[in-house]
Amino acid sequence: MQAALGAPDPSGTRRPGLFGWLLMTPMLLWLFAFVVAPTLILLVYSFCERDDLGQVVYSFTWDNYRRIFFDSDTGEFGTTYFTVFVRSVIYAGLTTVICLVVGYPVAWSIGRAPESRRNLLLTLVMIPFWTSFLIRTYAWITILSTNGLLNSFLQYTKLIEEPFDMLYTPGAVVLGLVYSYLPFLILPVYGSVEKLDNSLVEAAFDLGAGPVRAFQKVIIPLTQPGIVAGVLLVFIPAIGMFAISQLMGGGTDPTIGEVIQNQFMQARDWPFGAALGMTLVVMFAGAFWFTSRRQAAVPG
Repeated sequence: MQAALGAPDPSGTRRPGLFGWLLMTPMLLWLFAFVVAPTLILLVYSFCERDDLGQVVYSFTWDNYRRIFFDSDTGEFGTTYFTVFVRSVIYAGLTTVICLVVGYPVAWSIGRAPESRRNLLLTLVMIPFWTSFLIRTYAWITILSTNGLLNSFLQYTKLIEEPFDMLYTPGAVVLGLVYSYLPFLILPVYGSVEKLDNSLVEAAFDLGAGPVRAFQKVIIPLTQPGIVAGVLLVFIPAIGMFAISQLMGGGTDPTIGEVIQNQFMQARDWPFGAALGMTLVVMFAGAFWFTSRRQAAVPG
């Protein structure tokens, strides 16, 4: 029975036995069917070509990846698609920073609140998920439009004389991303804050540390797992999100998610769309590797 459940190896960790692997089988099958297999199909398509009718031609080529980074006419580095990648990373980076600045104090307040109030506060954080994503996005469009609620309020209070453009701007895109992904940062950080041993913070104060130093040297390292998880949960999907940038950005400055959608749905260039998608996968893997290395470098 012990062998089936798993036995500890010389390092002291328990290795899964036969029964443990059987319990993991549904999850492994799900990962293979919906993560591994689609990624492999995307990888194969990214090295294929497209004929004049938009059909995939299974012949090996690097041209799809060259097209992302190098101009096809001059061969110089830097293309429109590379600019779109950079823009998407900037939007996602700004979204992550704003979510961290806004969300960390919220998560700290919830985690340090009395237990009788935590569930209520967490419910308030989760309320946006009670409505459809599209409804919430269209609500922001109503608020930010030229004749929307915000412009009308500012004109009514005499703060502005004429309505100004807030919708279909980079600021509107970042605002929509922050609104959509802020809970994804608050919840992991809250989990770390809730487990924080307050005696360690008090010990830092007893040893002469001020609030800023205690925050830097004690609180941040102890809550770093939640910070890293929250940053990944915000940054990675924000890069590929296309609905918000399409609806609130107006398509004037497209993100990489919009370009990929257009390649599959309109241009019918599946190989190039797959190459863009695989480039995103590599970026996601790089972001995960970087944050994991940074977290492992911090003494625990």
